[in-house]
Amino acid sequence: MAVEVGSKAPDFTLNDYNKQPVALADYRGAKNVLLVFYPFAFSGTCQGELCQVRDELADYTDNNVQVIGVSVDTPFSLKAWATQQNYQFPLLSDFWPHGDVAKLYGVFNEAAGLANRGTFLIDTEGTVRFAEINGPGEARDQEAWKKAVAAL
Repeated sequence: MAVEVGSKAPDFTLNDYNKQPVALADYRGAKNVLLVFYPFAFSGTCQGELCQVRDELADYTDNNVQVIGVSVDTPFSLKAWATQQNYQFPLLSDFWPHGDVAKLYGVFNEAAGLANRGTFLIDTEGTVRFAEINGPGEARDQEAWKKAVAAL
């Protein structure tokens, strides 16, 4: 079952692509968080979505929103991808235990072993203010995220 708008966001700690721990709780009281689950680094749709986030990052940072990407990829592949695409926001590895955080948010695809495209806007108090889940191969419309950010 997916995390719903109005509920408390499940807390987690995952390693980023530098193998440094990042916890959702680190942002509580300080920044809103746009949590972007995606299936795999280096895949066409995922790269298009995250490159759009990269190119429009100021739309989020200017509104006190920290963008965080999460996939089941290893930190090593995430680092290579972040370097190649010049991503300036954390990419977290939900590799092991495999997909545990994606499962917490209700976006893990057991059959394929990946995270579906789930997007969650979490306010500074830890409450989910926006939630959207797209299936495999289904690209997201990022304008909905921006409307949710503007409504904070």
